[in-house]
Amino acid sequence: MLLLLAAALPTLFWDGGADTAAALRDAGIRAIAVPASNLQNWKSASDLTVQAADPQSAIKAQPPAVNYRMNQAAATSTPWLTENGWRFLRQPESRFYYEVPARNAALAAAEAYCFGANALIKTDADGLKPLGQMLQFLEGLGSESLPPVADIGYIDDGSAGSGEVMNLMIRGNLLFDVVRQPDKRFKLNVKFGSKEYPAEDAKNPGIMAQLIRSNLTDEKRSLRIYGSQVVVGRLYGSGNHLRLHLLNYTGADRKVDGLRVRVVGEFSKHKISSAGSPGIELLDYSAESGATEFTLPELKTYAVIDLSR
Repeated sequence: MLLLLAAALPTLFWDGGADTAAALRDAGIRAIAVPASNLQNWKSASDLTVQAADPQSAIKAQPPAVNYRMNQAAATSTPWLTENGWRFLRQPESRFYYEVPARNAALAAAEAYCFGANALIKTDADGLKPLGQMLQFLEGLGSESLPPVADIGYIDDGSAGSGEVMNLMIRGNLLFDVVRQPDKRFKLNVKFGSKEYPAEDAKNPGIMAQLIRSNLTDEKRSLRIYGSQVVVGRLYGSGNHLRLHLLNYTGADRKVDGLRVRVVGEFSKHKISSAGSPGIELLDYSAESGATEFTLPELKTYAVIDLSR
């Protein structure tokens, strides 16, 4: 059964004393998680919403980022995304824990929210303000729960090889849901380790990810993103309302200009909310021939686009 996108906000994990409450409020932080040993002091000394948490019991998430690696064939650098979406889809009921420097704090919050993950985020003092700004942005998006749009039903065997294939599917914007058995509601069902998708092929997961894309075909993909290798999209909703999430994994370091997007279905109305780009509008918008296409002029860290008929 498809899980609904959980609208819960990520939570700052803070091991500082209650005397730092003013700094948190100034940064726009309204809720925190603290070690159990600090809980009573915080509750008695602060008006923040406080809960106890143990990061040791959570699954560690990697700091989201883009690393550029040399492409030997073309003598150019190609982006390699460090993303956690596949981990979230593999273990949707788990709690995750990020430990990120200032420059990644806002991106970590956006990533967790985008995938509906229950996440704690630990950052340094310099990360408080960007994190607080992102949390306020996320809170303003509302609490509507929507089902994920998935073209592929993926039967995961829990192995490292299967995980890497899922990682590349996320990075390639192939929309999938992790399932236990094939389901006719998907356009394509993929069982890792089957005759068609043997585990041996996962030694080069890029080949398997490309095979999956070829078997699905680009024409049947519900979401296609053009013009960037560092943007991951997720699509939620059904019928008359879709919500598109766009994450730029370079974060605050480098915005993406002129991002072209295609979504299956004709949606005449749209509304965009973009962190750090208030008032931005979509360009070259068209809804015809069974698809909606538009250009996002710039994407800083995170944007959410609501499409309706």
